[in-house]
Amino acid sequence: MSTVSVVTATGAGSQEVELPAGIFGAKVNVPLIHQVVVAQEAAARQGTHATKTRGDVRGGGKKPYRQKGTGRARQGSLRAPQFAGGGVVHGPVPRSYVQRTPKKMKAAALRGALSDRASHGLVSVVSAFVEGDRPSTRDALGVLRTAIGAPAARIARPVLVVLAHDDELSHRSLRNAPGVRVLTSGQLNTYDVLASDHVVFTEAALTEFVARAGTDTGRGEQQ
Repeated sequence: MSTVSVVTATGAGSQEVELPAGIFGAKVNVPLIHQVVVAQEAAARQGTHATKTRGDVRGGGKKPYRQKGTGRARQGSLRAPQFAGGGVVHGPVPRSYVQRTPKKMKAAALRGALSDRASHGLVSVVSAFVEGDRPSTRDALGVLRTAIGAPAARIARPVLVVLAHDDELSHRSLRNAPGVRVLTSGQLNTYDVLASDHVVFTEAALTEFVARAGTDTGRGEQQ
C-alpha cells in the first residue's frame, strides 16, 4: 500500500492518504485492458449507418429498353446497382456494436489502468479545488497545477479529475478548463484513465471510489 501527499490550496501539505494496493497496486493485464477499451469504444458507436438497395431508391419502374433485338445486355431497371443513381449492393445496415463485457473484467481493467498510473507517480489527491461557496476556475486550476507539478499557465497534457458525486462546486469550476476531463467517482472508467496523463482525485472522491471498488471486489470473490 502506497501513500501520497494531499495537496491543499496553498500547496502540498503534511497530510498523507493511502492508496490501497488492491486497486492502485494491482497487476497490469494489457490484453484485458485492450479488450475492455475496445468494447467501450465500440459501445459508443451509434450503428445507424445504412444504404439504399435497388428496392429503396426512387425511380426505375420502367424497363429502360426492350428485352431483345438491341444487341445489349437485358436490363430491368435503371436503379440496378450497375447504373449511376442505382442501389448499393451489400452496403452497411443498422446494427449494434455492443460487446458483452462482464463487470469483473471492467473492474480488473480499471484497477490495472490506475495501477499503471500510480506506479509512475501520476495519481494525486487534493483536499478540495475551491474554498468557499462560489465556483472559481482560476483557483481550481491553481490547485490542479500544483497537484500535477505543472507550473505553466496552460496544462500541456490531458488530466483526469475525479470528483465526489455531489461536488457541484468543483465541477462547475473545471468543466470548461482546456485539457481537463471531469468525472465523478461512479463514472471512472478504463478509457478515460488511459487517455489522461495524470489522474487527480479529491479526498471525498477517493473515499467513494475505494468503498465502491472494495465492495465490487468482495462480491466478485464471493461468487
